Amino acid sequence: MTLDLVRREVAAALPDDCLVTRPAQLRTYECDGLTGYRVAPGLVVLPTTTAQVAAVVRACARHGVPFVARGAGSGLSGGALPVAEGVLIGLSRMRRIVSVDLVNQRMVVEPGVTNAEISKAVAAHGLYYAPDPSSQIVCTIGGNVAENSGGAHCLKYGFTTHHVLGLEVVTPGGDVVQLGGDGVDVPGYDLRGVFVGAEGTVGIATKVTVRLLRVPEAVRTLVADFSDPATAGDAVSAIIADGIVPAAVEMLDTLAIEACEAATGAGYSTDTGAALVVELDGPDAEVAAEFEAVERICRDTGATRIRIAGDAAERALIWKGRKAAFAAMGRLSPDYFVQDGVIPRQRLGEALARIAEMASAEGLRVANVFHAGDGNLHPLVLYDAARQGEADRAEQLATAIVVLCVEMGGSITGEHGVGTDKACSMPKMFSEGELAVMARVRAAFDPDGIANPGKVFPTPRLCGERPGPYRPHPLEAAGLVERL
Repeated sequence: MTLDLVRREVAAALPDDCLVTRPAQLRTYECDGLTGYRVAPGLVVLPTTTAQVAAVVRACARHGVPFVARGAGSGLSGGALPVAEGVLIGLSRMRRIVSVDLVNQRMVVEPGVTNAEISKAVAAHGLYYAPDPSSQIVCTIGGNVAENSGGAHCLKYGFTTHHVLGLEVVTPGGDVVQLGGDGVDVPGYDLRGVFVGAEGTVGIATKVTVRLLRVPEAVRTLVADFSDPATAGDAVSAIIADGIVPAAVEMLDTLAIEACEAATGAGYSTDTGAALVVELDGPDAEVAAEFEAVERICRDTGATRIRIAGDAAERALIWKGRKAAFAAMGRLSPDYFVQDGVIPRQRLGEALARIAEMASAEGLRVANVFHAGDGNLHPLVLYDAARQGEADRAEQLATAIVVLCVEMGGSITGEHGVGTDKACSMPKMFSEGELAVMARVRAAFDPDGIANPGKVFPTPRLCGERPGPYRPHPLEAAGLVERL
C-alpha cells in the first residue's frame, strides 16, 4: 500500500513518460552488470531535473519506501540492484553539460553524462577528464561518483574522488544540498569525500563539478610479453622501484589475451604467458628518458617480445584490446564472475599462483586481467550455469579470492564497489567496531535506511538468504517456458 501512495504522488508531480510501471518493462532494470543477482523494482522513475529527483525522494521518505539510484547499469557489484517493493530512480535522462570553465579547468555535468563525453566536450581545448574505467563510453559520471571508479590510468592520476570538486546532492530526506565546491579545499567536514564512493547509500548526486587536466605533451605505449604473470609482475615492481610512475601498467594472462585478441584483433601475442601494457605520459623529454628505461627494465626482467605503439591509432588499438576484456569473456565461457580485489604489488606472483591452485581445486578456469601498477586484480571466474553445481562452485571461488586478497594485506575491492556482491565479505576486512562507525555515518545521512538498502554493509537477511546467481527453472532450461 505504501508503494501505491508513492506511485500516486510521483505520478502527480512528474510527466507520464517519466514513470515505468509495466512488469515487462520493470524487468529491464532488475540487475546491473552483475547479472547473477536480479530483483524487479516496484516502480521505476526517470526524472530529468533535480527538482523531480527531490520530489520522488521526498515521497519515498514520507512513506518509508526504499529507493535505489541507477546510472547506466554498468556496475559490477550489484550496487544498483533494486528493492522489490521499492523505487528505482534512473538518472540516464539527466545528460546536460551544465557549464564549462576553461580558464579554471572545471566542468559541471548532470549524473547521466558518460565518462567519455566529458573528455570529448573539451578535447578541442586540449583538456580531458583523467579517470577512465574500461566501460567509459557507456558508464556515467553519477555511477563513477557512487563507486569511486578508477580505470587503467589510476596509478598516476588517482580515482574519481581526486577529480570531483563539488556535488549537488538530494539527501535521503529530499533536501537539495551542496557538498564541496569549485576549489580544491572547502572549510568544514569533507562531506564530498564521504559521498564519493558511498554507493548511493547517503543520497543522489544530481550535479557534479569535475576537474579537467591538460592533455599531456607526449604519450608513449608498449606491450611487453613475458613467459608467465609472475615474471611480468617482477617487471612491474622493477619499474616502480626505479622511481618511474607510469600513467598505466596493465597485465593480461594467456586466457584473457586469447579472448581479447579474438574480439578485437589488437595484435596481442596469443602464444605468451602474460602481456604487460605500459603507458607513460608527460613532458616530451621526460617521457623519452623514462620510456627508454622501461624498455630496458622489461628486457632485463625477461621480456620475450616488446611491441611499441607507432602512433595514436596503434595505441588506441592496444587499449581497445585491453578494455574489451570483460565483454570478450563470452568467447570463452557462457557465464563468469568478475572480482575486484587488491593485493600488495610485490605479492602479485604469489597471489596469481594461489588463484590458479584454487581454480584447479574447483575444476574451473580463471582469466586474469588487472591494473598491475596498483595491485588491483580482476580475476574472471569462468563457468557454465547450465552445468549442475558449477555456478555455486564459481561463486564460492570468487568469494574465496576476495578473502585471499585480504589475507595478503589487500582489500576486497579496488574500484567496483562492495554493493550486494561483497557486503558479506566486509567483516573479513573491518572489525565490528569499524563497521559500527561506518553505519553511524550512514545513519547520519539516512536515519530511516531507505537509500539503497542492503548494500555495502552485511545484514542477516543479505548474508543468511543471499539471492545468489540466477538459476533457470528446469522447464525454462528445456525450452518449454520463457522468463518474462
